[in-house]
Amino acid sequence: MAKFELMALPYAQDALEPVISSATIGFHYGKHLLTYVNNLNALVEGTPWAEKTLEDIVRDSEGGMRNNAGQILNHEMYFEQFKSPTENNAPTGKIADAITKSFGSFEAFQKEFNQKGATLFGSGWVWLSADKDGKLIITQETNAANPIQKGLTPLLTFDVWEHAYYLDYQNRRADHLAALWNIIDWQVVEKRL
Repeated sequence: MAKFELMALPYAQDALEPVISSATIGFHYGKHLLTYVNNLNALVEGTPWAEKTLEDIVRDSEGGMRNNAGQILNHEMYFEQFKSPTENNAPTGKIADAITKSFGSFEAFQKEFNQKGATLFGSGWVWLSADKDGKLIITQETNAANPIQKGLTPLLTFDVWEHAYYLDYQNRRADHLAALWNIIDWQVVEKRL
């Protein structure tokens, strides 16, 4: 029996349109993420890693095992943080206060987050995380890396691998990043804080 399973999406495959198309979800979730799940299950089978959590594997393993576990963890956080599009979608409450405290304003945070996502060379992820003192920081993580490897608590992520946006935005990564703000479920992000 497989240890890791493909997560269930918390919305219909077309619920994020036009920001993320049903076709992109079909490939990104239904093929890419499923491949990482299948790969990790094959790698952990019959090893002590089969008893570990994704977080443990990402923190403590190496090579293909870490890469596949990292991609599963990253994608699960990515897909869980979305909801149907809302104009002028902005955080409220505790997460809004933390963003303002750390970046000066939500707009300043968005600008820096988009810039770091647009300028990450190659494939990877841009993350909003909290450090051990609760200060929010933005990091660029290449390939399958996750901020937990640096002792941070990941809160929000944008996937800047081309498979996340190429069907909908072709090479316009910055347009993709700008559109994602309309589908963030800030309640999910706040629960991670």
